[in-house]
Amino acid sequence: MNEFVGQCQQCKKDLYCIDGFFNGIHTDEQQILCFECDKKEEKPAN
Repeated sequence: MNEFVGQCQQCKKDLYCIDGFFNGIHTDEQQILCFECDKKEEKPAN
C-alpha cells in the first residue's frame, strides 16, 4: 500500500509511505527530503 506523505522540500518529488516505511527522511527542521537530496546536502563544500 502506498500512502502519499508530501513532496521533497528541494526537488518537489512526491514521497510516499510504502507498506509502513517512509521513502525519505525527516530533517531536524521538520522538513521532508528524498534520499537523493539528502545525499546532496551531506557532501562537504569544496
